[in-house]
Amino acid sequence: MSATDAEQPILFEPEEACPHSATLIVGFQGALLILAPMVLNVAIAIRASGLDESYLAWSVFAGMLICGGITALQGMQLGRFGAGHVVLSWPAAMFIAIMVSVITTAGPATFASLMIVCSVIQVALAWWLAPLRRIITPTVAGTVTMLVAISVLPIAFEAVLDLPADAPAVAGPAIAGVTLLVSVIVMLRASGRWRLVAPFISILAGCAVAAPFGVLDADRIVSAPWFGIPPVPDLGVDLTPGKEFWALLPPFAILTLVLGIKTISDGVAIQQGSRRRPRAIDFRQVQGMVSVNGIGMLLAAFTVTLPTMAISSLSVSLVNLTGVAARRVGIGVAVVVIVLAFFAKFTAVLLTIPGPVLGAYLILAMGILFVGGCQTIVRDGLDPQRMVVVALATALGFGLHGHPTLLHLFGSELGVLLSNGVTIGAVVSIGMTLLFEAMRPRRARLEVSLDMASLPAIDGFLVRIATGLGWNEASTSRLRSAGEETLATLLLEGDSTDGSERPRLVVVARPQATTVDLEFVATTSQENIEDQLAFLSDEAALPSYADLSLRLLRYHASAVRHQKFHGVDIVTVQVEGSA
Repeated sequence: MSATDAEQPILFEPEEACPHSATLIVGFQGALLILAPMVLNVAIAIRASGLDESYLAWSVFAGMLICGGITALQGMQLGRFGAGHVVLSWPAAMFIAIMVSVITTAGPATFASLMIVCSVIQVALAWWLAPLRRIITPTVAGTVTMLVAISVLPIAFEAVLDLPADAPAVAGPAIAGVTLLVSVIVMLRASGRWRLVAPFISILAGCAVAAPFGVLDADRIVSAPWFGIPPVPDLGVDLTPGKEFWALLPPFAILTLVLGIKTISDGVAIQQGSRRRPRAIDFRQVQGMVSVNGIGMLLAAFTVTLPTMAISSLSVSLVNLTGVAARRVGIGVAVVVIVLAFFAKFTAVLLTIPGPVLGAYLILAMGILFVGGCQTIVRDGLDPQRMVVVALATALGFGLHGHPTLLHLFGSELGVLLSNGVTIGAVVSIGMTLLFEAMRPRRARLEVSLDMASLPAIDGFLVRIATGLGWNEASTSRLRSAGEETLATLLLEGDSTDGSERPRLVVVARPQATTVDLEFVATTSQENIEDQLAFLSDEAALPSYADLSLRLLRYHASAVRHQKFHGVDIVTVQVEGSA
């Protein structure tokens, strides 16, 4: 995020301790940013699902507790769980449409069963993030995100018409129009803290317009107690899933994967915005962030509420405005949110917001989500292959959503399974990604031990690659040197490992006409190579022996990228050459 006048320098980085008073103050500010969408997203989903008031009160209460707890867990790092950063979390609006579909067709118990299965998928994605990174790409995630936004919009427009029987027909469009207009004006004209509270301002404006139409119902506020826990509705899990479960599992699982990919993108943005000096992304923390989302899904399953998702824009904005990125702020946010969850009167105030205001809020939110999906695709690079993936997946997803053609082709049961636009778009985009990956130039692969004794094998492997490309002697030498220095750099701290068996090293080469991308996959315990190269660029002291391989690698390679995952390091080195 680019610096602006409203931003503060980073006073406390994630690992640094800040005073308890600052933790609570910043935590209170963070809670204010997420309270409105935290309640409204759940309220929209429960009302659209046709569940009664007991479910509404309970789901909002449980959603606040879960979001507070997940925000606190994200600030910690417990093994492979937790991001170790300030990660504001709220109920995922992208799950509204599928939650409504599941509950209306199969009931809350089936919804709980699907959530339990998909929580396992979320954790599995975190643990297997390294091998899956070439299949669930940003292009796939962005395409599905756009389809999700479009699938939720009908619910938003139905909410605009959710009015009492005696309300005039013009009330819904008028209330929603004013809410949208105020939202746009505030977002375009306001800055700093005022822009962050734009949802609150637009909601207040919409409620002010709703009052003369007699749409506001204050009875809920008057009858609600000041403190308390709402009654628990009839909750349960379907342990004998039927055909509805299996028909809804594929789109649910695909959406879960998309949530995981979005979380990865959010984790990258939060890490970048939480440091005084830029660092390479630590994907172990990203994996921990996705794993905690899996816990949020599991808790949501047993309470019939929306799963949680991270929101990087507000997390980074909070850090920019306060200068506090200390991870204990997540605990401060959790304390405020959990305490407010027990204020039944406060929740009742938010639940009295009329349907047209909620619909306008959701329309804008889904529009922003759609644009976010577009940005994800563009950031990944929109080359001709990716353009074909996006074009075909979105066209089929939009066009075949609920279309009777699939029912005629595959029958009623399988046709229902395949007629979901999100499922169609995801299957097409993933299938085409796999196809293009298979059509890329053939990869060459070498597996050796992570040991300097493997250098002759690596050297011979790279010589064969250069010879096959017809590279001249200088380019071949540069490729060989890059391979040698990468191996030496990986071994800088690996030499201290004891044990008779050395870690394995897999070298994958992707040759092209004028470049070779080398991928070194190994298990090491050293610092990130990108960070070490950046340090060498800044310091002026004479190089030490340990720095020599890094300096030579920077000289021979045109690009170096180091991704650290739990249990594996992936170093990608690009070398340019000529015939």
